[in-house]
Amino acid sequence: MLAAGSAAIAAVRDWHDRHVLLINVSQSLPDWAFLLERARFPARGDYVVFAPGKAPLVRRHFGKRPAPFVKITYGLPGDLVSRTGSAVIVNGRPVARLKPRTRQGEILQPGPLGLVPAGCVFAGSPHKDGFDSRYAEIGFICRDRLIGTAEGIL
Repeated sequence: MLAAGSAAIAAVRDWHDRHVLLINVSQSLPDWAFLLERARFPARGDYVVFAPGKAPLVRRHFGKRPAPFVKITYGLPGDLVSRTGSAVIVNGRPVARLKPRTRQGEILQPGPLGLVPAGCVFAGSPHKDGFDSRYAEIGFICRDRLIGTAEGIL
């Protein structure tokens, strides 16, 4: 009995160490609460949680220590990212549209094109004002910025 109790406690501790509840305060995704699983590389369609980086535009809008971003994984290593006009396309499928400027009028630089590198993903959201891989300030999200995957719970 004691061994079973110890195993249960260890399992709960392990689960707790790998999972975190996240709240999304933006309107870029339909869910507002997520359960994060750390250190898991995303599959296509998974929510991915990542550090947005330190680009000046990120710092101006989200501060020196921005909260992790949650987006949808659209592209995996080896997938082809292209553009036709303002349409951003992954493997021939439109996933987002580019805007030339932020809502505050700042210029947005288009994100990377070509094959998604090994260890990286291309992530976005269906929201017209989503700030994600479609822009250079976020770009491909590689393992050094990946935190894990998430499941929308609310």
